[in-house]
Amino acid sequence: MKSDAPANSPAPTAASPPSREAAVLLVTTLGTVMVAVDSTIIILALPTMSRELHSPLGTIIWSILVYLLITAALTTQAGRVGDILGRGRVYNSGFALFTIGSALCGFAPSDVFLIGARVVQAVGGAVMFANAGALIAHVFPPERRGRAFGFLVFGWSIGAILGILLGGVITTTLGWRYNFFINLPIGAAAVALGLRFLPRTPRTRVDLDLPGFVVFSLALGSICYGAIEVAVFGASASNVALVVLGLALVPPFVALELRARQPMLDLRELRQRLLGLSLIAGFLQALGNLSVIFLLTLYLQGIRGLSPLDASLLLVPGYLIGALVGPLAGRQVDRIGPRGLATAGLLLMTAAVLAYGRLSATTWLGWVPVVSAVSGVGTGAFFPANNTAIMSQASPRTFGAISGLRATLSNLGALLSFVVALSIASASVSPVVASEVFLGANTLGTAAGVAFLVGVREALLGSAAILAVAAALSWSRGRSGPATAPPTAAALPLRTEEPQRVANDPLVVEGERSRGADR
Repeated sequence: MKSDAPANSPAPTAASPPSREAAVLLVTTLGTVMVAVDSTIIILALPTMSRELHSPLGTIIWSILVYLLITAALTTQAGRVGDILGRGRVYNSGFALFTIGSALCGFAPSDVFLIGARVVQAVGGAVMFANAGALIAHVFPPERRGRAFGFLVFGWSIGAILGILLGGVITTTLGWRYNFFINLPIGAAAVALGLRFLPRTPRTRVDLDLPGFVVFSLALGSICYGAIEVAVFGASASNVALVVLGLALVPPFVALELRARQPMLDLRELRQRLLGLSLIAGFLQALGNLSVIFLLTLYLQGIRGLSPLDASLLLVPGYLIGALVGPLAGRQVDRIGPRGLATAGLLLMTAAVLAYGRLSATTWLGWVPVVSAVSGVGTGAFFPANNTAIMSQASPRTFGAISGLRATLSNLGALLSFVVALSIASASVSPVVASEVFLGANTLGTAAGVAFLVGVREALLGSAAILAVAAALSWSRGRSGPATAPPTAAALPLRTEEPQRVANDPLVVEGERSRGADR
């Protein structure tokens, strides 16, 4: 049987011993666990945080959104900083910063201070998120890279499970602040390991796209702030104007990126079929899938009247199965290639969301963990396959940039998914009732519950449609067979802004050969 495994995957920059590979995988997985734990715990603790800090929904919700916003805007630039200063050094600095931000969040005396501390966390998280995949691609050879990416999926799923299981218990018994404090021992241990084992990668001269970063941040911030204000407080001239302003900034941003020598988001990379379709599939998966857990929380707590902890326990099977499937799927990617596994994963997620869309006010709740398990299999299959497809198209010089582009699009999808879900679900009821549902107040009357359930179903159907499009694009990327005969190194042009030593670096030359063959 012919394999569609990428034949032009970049080689690691050095022969890494098994101990180095294991240490790098451990540190990057620990980082993934920290970020995942923090993301799920803060959702469960939001109602308690709102009450204890005397913060309205319109303010406290930004403790979640500001993290997603900053990571979406900063990740690509953080990946590029890893190229400039060395990925191991930059990743470890991000880990330390994330740990410090966790401590600041735990000691926050007010909602404003908490949001500021989350900014510190977000910067550290963006640095970690942007460089983790690049470190894996740098250290692991192509035949073991898919399995390594599978362990990152395993770390994310385990972290999400720990956040779901521990969030309610810690918030109830110790207080919401300890949801942040649990990051401190993990972060300290991981930073110590990173100082010893993370590789010192060669530095590459690249430019930061500051104009693109500023316009992108303004556009995304305006759209998200205006849309959330509309969802929470209702439409007003100022809120609508912010959304319009953000949308108006999109064309200038695209123009800037197409003209920049080293753009923040290299939209021209989307013209490479395998890379472009894989990146778009990852963006659409985040856009369609993140909102599902949020919508199910609204359904289980607001409509079915479950406590946050009881509601979360119904969703644990999906994360658990995703954690188990991830490494197994990673091994299969190394054997048969990413196309089939990634597409099958998206189709399973689509089927799960469609099943969720049939939930009613009287549906047997035992179906929720069953459907969650189906979604978990899909998630575990998709991520290692799609990540392998993306990173196979990167040369050693562009590991950080491509990894950052992947992470930025994923974070952008996650942020917009959250905004769209809240907007659609709250459109069926008044902003006051939507706020009560989100904060877990079981005050919905029968009529309001029916109306809100309609909104949840519509949002779920929208998510399923997005995932179906992602599956179609994933399959249409095609098989990647053996590369044609590569041109000689002398025939490959080098970018003028890069140092002359690159011309004599056989690993860089080999990376350019692979990319040249693709073109």
